[in-house]
This record gives sequence, C-alpha cells and structure tokens, in this order.
Amino acid sequence: MTWIWSNLDFIWDRTLDHLVLSVPPIILSFLIALPIGWLAHRFRLGRGFILISVGLLYAIPSLPLFVVLPAIVGTSGRDPLNLVIALTIYGVALMVRVVADGLASVDPDVRLSATAVGFSGWALFWQVQLPLAGPVLLAGLRVVAVSTVSLATVGAVIGVQSLGSLFTDGFQRGIEAEIVAGIVCTVLLALAFDGALVALGRLLMPWSRPARPTRSSAPLTPGPKALGAAVHGGEAAK
Repeated sequence: MTWIWSNLDFIWDRTLDHLVLSVPPIILSFLIALPIGWLAHRFRLGRGFILISVGLLYAIPSLPLFVVLPAIVGTSGRDPLNLVIALTIYGVALMVRVVADGLASVDPDVRLSATAVGFSGWALFWQVQLPLAGPVLLAGLRVVAVSTVSLATVGAVIGVQSLGSLFTDGFQRGIEAEIVAGIVCTVLLALAFDGALVALGRLLMPWSRPARPTRSSAPLTPGPKALGAAVHGGEAAK
C-alpha cells in the first residue's frame, strides 16, 4: 500500500493513457462493424463467409500483429497507433456478428409494416431496424468495451504506456503492489466503461427499459397455493 500511495500520480497518468488508447477502438469497431454486419444480414448467401472471415481476425495473436502492423501502416514499432489499429481489428471481429444477429432479431412483420407505410430502404434501416436492434447492439458493444480495456494492457510489451506498464514494471522490479494496482485499475476502468454504456443505452433507448410492475399487478412468481391449484387442476383435466 505504501507504494500505491506514493505513486498515485503515476497510476493516474497510466489510467489516462489507457483511457485514450481504449476509446477510439471501441468507437471505430462499432462504426466499421455496422455496414459489414448489415451486409451479412442483407445478403444471406454471403452471411456465412462474411461472419467466418471477420471472426477469424480475433484468432490472430496480438504480439505477431504488433510486429506486422508497423510494416503495413508505416509507423514505428512503439507507435500507439499500432495498438489502436489492433484493438479495432479485434473489436470488429466481435461486433460484426452482433450487428448481423441484432438486425435479424427485428420482427419481419415490423419491417413489412414499415415498408407498407412508406419507409424507404435507408429510412427503414435508420428509423426502424437500428433502433429495435439497439439493445442487442448495446450488449455486444459492452463486450467489446470490456475486451478492449483488457487487451490494451498488452501494449506495454511493445513500449506503449498504459495500465499494462504497471504489470511489466512491477514484474521487473518485483513490486507486487504495482502489479495489484494495475489489475485493480484495469478492472475498475472496464466496469466504468460498462456502466457508462448502460447509462447511455438507457438515455438513447428508453423503450428498452423493463416495465415496472404496479402494486395492483399479480406477482410474477405464483405462491405455493397457486402452484398446487394449477397442478390439481391439470390432473383433473386429464
């Protein structure tokens, strides 16, 4: 604990670095996955190929990817941009299937009704399908956010400053408190991202909130007497 209290500024700086590295990949992965997931949903014949191809991106090991990216992008080996690109790739790999499944979860009758009242293709997507698929997309985005915050720590191996630096520095210097601080801060940051997305979802999608039961409404779980009556009633019906 002494090390932690003496290095709060250092921990805070690494937390801010981690935050800066995590936010762009989360946003970019959603924006990139949206049209790809729409294509997978729209063209059923190519759905399997698209989802499998994009899903395989998540199987790429992170360290080899960090080595290859500088040669492809033209950046230096320790450029934070390499980490942002890698995290975006992993985020897209997770998010594309979520987008395709979310759009497929929209009731076909709703789409037909919207078309019947005059919604064009783009209006149907932006005003009907996307809002109704919002809860599914939000659930996938929460997974992407937590995964991105976790994977961002790997950047410390290539010299990118983040909360992962607490791991590497703590191991090299044998300071257990520094390692624990890195783990705790990473978990707290992931929880903060998740909570922020939940709050944003409630703000943007108020229709997705579960309805609160009123005092006069019947209980969701029947009591013992009700269960017994139902059983006896079913036996009598036989």
